[in-house]
Amino acid sequence: MTSFLSSTETRPAGEPPLDVASGARMIPRITIQAFCEHSQTASMVESGLTDRRMSKVALTTHNGGIEGAIETYRSNPTPNLIIIETTLPPGEITRALERLAEVCDAATRLIVLGHVNDVVLYRELIRSGVSEYLVLPSTPQVLVEAISDLFAAEGAAPVGRTIGFVSAKGGAGGSTVAHNVAWAISQYLRQDVLILDMDFAFGTAGLDFNQDPPHGLADAISASQKMDGVLLDRLMSRAASHVNLLTAPATLERTYDFEEREFEEVVELAQKTTPVVILDIPHYWGAWVRHTLATVDEVVLVAEPDLANLRNAKNIVDTLKSLRPGEAAPELVLNRVGVPKRPEISPAEFSSSIACRLLAQLPFDAAVFGAAANNGQMIAEVASSHKINEQFHAIGMHVTGRSAPETAARSQGGRLSTLFRRKRA
Repeated sequence: MTSFLSSTETRPAGEPPLDVASGARMIPRITIQAFCEHSQTASMVESGLTDRRMSKVALTTHNGGIEGAIETYRSNPTPNLIIIETTLPPGEITRALERLAEVCDAATRLIVLGHVNDVVLYRELIRSGVSEYLVLPSTPQVLVEAISDLFAAEGAAPVGRTIGFVSAKGGAGGSTVAHNVAWAISQYLRQDVLILDMDFAFGTAGLDFNQDPPHGLADAISASQKMDGVLLDRLMSRAASHVNLLTAPATLERTYDFEEREFEEVVELAQKTTPVVILDIPHYWGAWVRHTLATVDEVVLVAEPDLANLRNAKNIVDTLKSLRPGEAAPELVLNRVGVPKRPEISPAEFSSSIACRLLAQLPFDAAVFGAAANNGQMIAEVASSHKINEQFHAIGMHVTGRSAPETAARSQGGRLSTLFRRKRA
């Protein structure tokens, strides 16, 4: 399977695929050791671990700055990345780093945190082989961005965007919304979408797309040790133009108890080959659900406008805000709004109570939704002129970044060239 940026699929003339915002690139499993001279700096560095991109990183902080690092690495191996805080005058920093280089492995990379805002010093450090120089005070986000830039391969293609759909309450319609939004993205943006049905016991992706493939997500998880792009491609089933599925087994022959990071490898592999990855997450709370929701690019919470949904939605939102500091809050979609004779919480009151943006409110239409479910079709296939399709389209445009302003890319720090390429003596 080739990268989604080099796809050779023939598209209709005059209809090129539209851009989708890329997903966050997760920092690989690396070890980082930081040597700080001030407690505030150590706290800032440690706060970087709350960033979802750092979920695989092993980070330890120490006191002592450059001298502490030199003393440590005289008798210990160096990690993948060293972060050093220094208060030395500019003229002494390079000499101190030369002494550090003598006790460091060739592959070690270095980020220096300094207190002098001097472009001449910056250029000198980059020329000498320092990977990045950041001026204090700084923020965890700036540091994590520097680490991410450093460990992303040169010229690496963007990774696909991950969007997790989860219901506030069982039966709220999270799967239905996820599948119809995936369809809208595929048809309007003409980009490939992969749906991961993560409800192994009761998943409905196969039913909703009228598919009964022999393989699915369970096979991908069981083969994770030898999973690659070719095998993933074989396990996927094509549901429609630009829509692919990894369906759930949807059987009760066994129970499914997953480790916290069980789905991580499959999701990351999917991101390398597909522009948009839709995660259909079941209404369930366990370590793997918590971890998955904490690490996806966007979370869409689907709820009905009643009290039980409100309580659950607030709990989910509050938890995710603590798990994803610095990230946007989950987006809210209210489903089955306007059920006859049912007392409902108003959409405005519901969204303000959980402090979430109301992305869409989907009207109750039993005939249309029932026909689509029974036929194994999307709403747009059953009722192409129905106004609800505009809402699925709007949700899709938002979660793929089409409605967000573009931001300038942060410049990458220099790469190690001389100082830290030396072999340890």
